[in-house]
Amino acid sequence: MRVTYVGHATLLIEVAGARILTDPNFDPRLGRVLPRVSAPGIPLEALGRLDALLLTHAHADHLSFKSLDRLPRDVPLYAPPVIARWLQRLGYRHARELPPASSVEVAGVRVHAAEATHRGNRYGFDRWRSSANMYLLETESESCFFAGDTALTPDTHGLVEARLWARERELDLALLPIGYAPWWKPGFRRGHLTHLDALELFERLRARVLVPYHWGTFRHVTATAHDAIDRLRQVLASHHQQAAVRIIEPGEALDLAPPKP
Repeated sequence: MRVTYVGHATLLIEVAGARILTDPNFDPRLGRVLPRVSAPGIPLEALGRLDALLLTHAHADHLSFKSLDRLPRDVPLYAPPVIARWLQRLGYRHARELPPASSVEVAGVRVHAAEATHRGNRYGFDRWRSSANMYLLETESESCFFAGDTALTPDTHGLVEARLWARERELDLALLPIGYAPWWKPGFRRGHLTHLDALELFERLRARVLVPYHWGTFRHVTATAHDAIDRLRQVLASHHQQAAVRIIEPGEALDLAPPKP
C-alpha cells in the first residue's frame, strides 16, 4: 500500500492496484482568500489513472468545484447521499451515494462508510447538507482508515471495530486530520481533531501506522498552515508512539508493506 500526501485532505491511496483520491482540492486559494502555502504534492494533470474519488463533506477545503471540473467525469465520485444528490443536480453525473453503514467495491478494494462527527454544510443556511462521512478501505490483506473531518467521540473507532476487529483483523494505516484552534475557539473540538485527539484516536484504532494530514497547505484565519504539525512534532519527541507516526510532506509518499501473517 502506498499513500501520497497531495495536500490538506487530498491523498492518493494506492492499494491492491486500485488508485483512490480523497477530497480533491488543488486550488491556489481557499475560498478565494486564504492562500495555499505549498503546491499540490502531485499536480492534478500528473495524477494518472484513478479508480474512484472519495468525498467526505461539502466544506470548501474538502469539496473544490474547480478541482472536480478538471478531473475526469468517468471516475465514480462517492459521497454522503445528500451531497451526491446535490452534485448530480449541479451536473456531476458521476456522483454516487454512499450512505453510512454501506459499502462499495472499487477495483477489488472494499470501501466502507460511516458517519463522521462534523457539521459539513457548505453555507450557513444549508444545515440539511451537513452530512459527513469517514471511510475504511480494505482488501484481504491490507486496510486503511480515512477520517475526513471528525471529532473524537466514544465511537469514532466504531467502523474499524465492526469491519475489522469483529473478524479478528487489525487496522494497518490510520489517516487522521490534525488541527489547531486558539483558546478563544472552544467549539473547535466539537467537529475536529487536535494533534492530541489524533494521537488518542490512533491508539483507540489500534493501527500500525498513523499519517497526519490537514496541515501544511492553507493558511487559515485562526491558525497558520503549520501550527498543528509543529505541536505534534513537539509531543512526539517524547511520545511512546513516536516510531509509529509517519509525517510526510506534500509530495512525499509512504509505502507500507502488508502485515506478516
